[in-house]
Amino acid sequence: MLTGDNKSKLDKIWDAFWSGGISDPLRVIEQISFLLFIKRLDDIHTAREKQANRLGKPIKEPIFTAGQDHLRWSRFREFEAKEMFRVVSQEVFPFINNLHGGLDTAYARHMKDAIFMIPTPSLLERVVEQISQVPMEDRDTKGDLYEYMLSKLTTAGRNGQFRTPRHIIKMMVELMQPRPDDIICDPACGTAGFLVAAGEYLRENHADLFHNEELKCHFNGKLFNGFDFDSTMLRIASMNMMLHGVENPAIEARDALSNSAGDIADAFTLILANPPSRDRWMKRPWPRTCCARSRPRRPSCCSSP
Repeated sequence: MLTGDNKSKLDKIWDAFWSGGISDPLRVIEQISFLLFIKRLDDIHTAREKQANRLGKPIKEPIFTAGQDHLRWSRFREFEAKEMFRVVSQEVFPFINNLHGGLDTAYARHMKDAIFMIPTPSLLERVVEQISQVPMEDRDTKGDLYEYMLSKLTTAGRNGQFRTPRHIIKMMVELMQPRPDDIICDPACGTAGFLVAAGEYLRENHADLFHNEELKCHFNGKLFNGFDFDSTMLRIASMNMMLHGVENPAIEARDALSNSAGDIADAFTLILANPPSRDRWMKRPWPRTCCARSRPRRPSCCSSP
């Protein structure tokens, strides 16, 4: 549950960006997402480091090599502001742009064109310190914190994106009753609100799916599919799913209204979406409502016994 104290911490981060010259809500969330990802890389590496130390073995799939120790969040956050700014802008961002191995997630795949836009060392220092104080250990807390930030996207984006009210999304998901063996798609996913809600529904109503290795694999892979043609929205959607406990959803750059989308019109068992433009949407072979179901299919990400 999101407490008033945590909301206050996020508001301070938001206010720091605005006072620092970044007033576009999408850009603010994008830059915060980059920093959360950088912090997460350090957390994952630290966990693998501790496991290796316990076993007395080398780190399995390290994210940082010995010469890259200064790129870790826990290291550069201790630097003086100007040095931190130099390291993050000139070394950390090129590193995450070209991240190979060690972390195969949807978000990592969408980092290739990430651009560092924090204008001053003082703003970066403030934001890094404030993010370090936000509790990001618990999945529910992480998800709630990110959803709170996304709630600030109250107006249409550059390409017509807008946030569907969460109570509407929740109602639609509950009406469609997603199943663990579904293959769900939002062909206009935006921030992935429908996919997140479907995931939470499954956790609440089918918790036993995580006791089945095949269904668990399906949940963290091919169950959730989202398309958007805006790279910023793809990163935000991937981060939203990751913070809600889905490590590797199929979030892809694709225009669902283009002619090339016809080949996947029957690839999913459940469509959950709020189409961006009704007139254009009706010209494509997608369902004529915001939610529709076809016949169920078996999960295909794991081999059957």
